[in-house]
Amino acid sequence: MKFGLWTIYGALNSKPIFSAFKKGVERLGHSTIENQSGDIDVIWSILWNGRMAPNKQIFEKAKRNKNNIIVLEVGGLNRGTTWKIGLNGINRDAYYGPSQNNNSRVKKLGIELKEWKNNYNGNIVLTTQHRMSGQWAHPRQMDTWIVETIKNLRSYTDRKIVVRSHPRCPIKINQNQYKNVDLELPKKIPNSYDNYNFDPSSAYAIINWSSNPGVQAVLNGIPAFVGPSSLAWDVANQSYKTINQPVLPDRTQWLNDLVYTEWTETEIITGDPIFRLTAGL
Repeated sequence: MKFGLWTIYGALNSKPIFSAFKKGVERLGHSTIENQSGDIDVIWSILWNGRMAPNKQIFEKAKRNKNNIIVLEVGGLNRGTTWKIGLNGINRDAYYGPSQNNNSRVKKLGIELKEWKNNYNGNIVLTTQHRMSGQWAHPRQMDTWIVETIKNLRSYTDRKIVVRSHPRCPIKINQNQYKNVDLELPKKIPNSYDNYNFDPSSAYAIINWSSNPGVQAVLNGIPAFVGPSSLAWDVANQSYKTINQPVLPDRTQWLNDLVYTEWTETEIITGDPIFRLTAGL
């Protein structure tokens, strides 16, 4: 197979990952071509914004022609060290290879599940996403979703709600029109590429549609309320009706499979994640 690597539309931190992917492809006996379509195209992210905006046409063309496409993306398990690699999408909408995996890779990466917590005095933290991202596959506009979510939650609880905006996508909301609602702006961590101060461990619950905060919440033992495209969906709450008594399921198998959504640069060079995605094609 020939892989079309669209490096020209990658983020600034994509270069070493594209390079590792190229080496992995060649190690498997396949070939690559840059910035042209191949048998399988490879793009960076589905954030249709800035330098990555042209990826939308490539992605939609692949979908329209029923061709396979691989999406590389910043990881959430160990940000800056592990990288998501999914077939035909990202998050729960993508394919990552066989499921029902054992815990060998969990041990290898050193990922640990924290016990479920009951932070009764904590806040509900509603985390927003980038409205220009293909992750936001939601029938509502971001600002409308925020308002509707607050109203839905208020049907069941008076607990304080903190609306945390995406670091690169400010939101428009008048928090003063809602009772017990605050707005939180992310703070960039000094000397990092694009890491921000998100720590879910003191929250009562995390509300998120489909991005990393939902997964981070579950890993830290905090109940999450997410949409069906979230990688946390299978171990999260799916209705605000349970906000006062969140569902706390077993997460063992979920984690065993989750760790196969992300890979280190060294692992990508071996070709292992590429083989997992393409073995049946």
